Amino acid sequence: MPLPLYLLAMAVFAMGTSEFMLAGLLPDIASDLDVTVGTAGVLTAAFASGMVVGAPLVAALARNWSRRVSLLGFIVTFAAAHAVGALTTSFPVLFATRVVAALANAGFLAVALTTAATLVSPDKKGRALGVLLSGTTVATVAGVPGGSVLGALLGWRATFWAVAALCVPTALGILKGISSGRVKEEATDGPALRGELAQLAERRLILVMALGALVNAATFAGFTFLAPVVTDTAGLSELWISVALVLFGAGSFAGVTVAGRLSDQYPGPVIAVAGPLLLIGWPALAVLADKPVALLTLVFVQGALSFALGSTLIARVLYEAAGAPTMAGSYATAALNVGATVGPLIAATTLSTPGGNTGPFWLSGLLVAVALLIAFPLRTVVETAGAPRCDFRPRHGEGPPTAP
Repeated sequence: MPLPLYLLAMAVFAMGTSEFMLAGLLPDIASDLDVTVGTAGVLTAAFASGMVVGAPLVAALARNWSRRVSLLGFIVTFAAAHAVGALTTSFPVLFATRVVAALANAGFLAVALTTAATLVSPDKKGRALGVLLSGTTVATVAGVPGGSVLGALLGWRATFWAVAALCVPTALGILKGISSGRVKEEATDGPALRGELAQLAERRLILVMALGALVNAATFAGFTFLAPVVTDTAGLSELWISVALVLFGAGSFAGVTVAGRLSDQYPGPVIAVAGPLLLIGWPALAVLADKPVALLTLVFVQGALSFALGSTLIARVLYEAAGAPTMAGSYATAALNVGATVGPLIAATTLSTPGGNTGPFWLSGLLVAVALLIAFPLRTVVETAGAPRCDFRPRHGEGPPTAP
């Protein structure tokens, strides 16, 4: 894999840390800015919503810019938003910086996903995506726990400054390591924006986006409410929350790494194996949540399966959106963040059900079940070795093949 790809992954690490770090900082932010914890929690929703809306919007605006200028502009804006956030004493200003940071994050990831696909041969998009998304998984392993520790020792503002500082070497690397070619590779011959948006009418693209969103919703529904399960249901001390988060992150890193090497040529087998296992794992986690060893083991396993399946489906989005070279990354980003936004919101309502703290795990299982039920009648195979598309054709006797 080329060095510029790892530079992009480093930026994704900083952005992933920012996206998830508020979980451990909200009480301090609420106290410092004189708001309730519930009000401070709006900062998380603001970031996720900005990602969903910002991905296609910013990608459309940046499609005729150079890749270097786009990525550099987004990372500098992201760093500046965190610097302002670290300095402000106003909650509305902090809220605004989270929205700006989310828009910059969405734009960066949309362009980075498209750029990553151009840095490798056409049959290695899945592996390139695995490297890029490893930045997010490493953030859950090291960035988020590290940010929580830094916030506990030096205050929440120090964590914001740390994220801003991480952007500096990344910006320098992008300046030297990314070509100045335009996001729209051929300004005169490339597809018009209307033509790229028309790709969203393709049934195959909509299918893989929906499946990716469902799986990601399941992932974040369970991940977001892991802390009370560790301390209340399993009866462990608060120290074990960080251990559980690290195990989930380590599993996700393993899953996205393995899937990245398999998803280009063998997406069908990856989905066929990881999907049912993931479906079994969430209810098992709910049932065994009061047994610490089983809980921590399954947290690692579910992290691996969730990101293996999720990254494979998002890679399929890039393949199916090949006719939208400048917008494909934004479609993948939107699918990821629709799930990341909707999953925790629905999961929060399950906490008052008989399931209690384990309600989100049952919901995660349900979401994966819906995804598999949608995909079940559609055979997901590779047409030929290294083929860039999944074949979602009906099985023999179920009707004519779907048009590509």
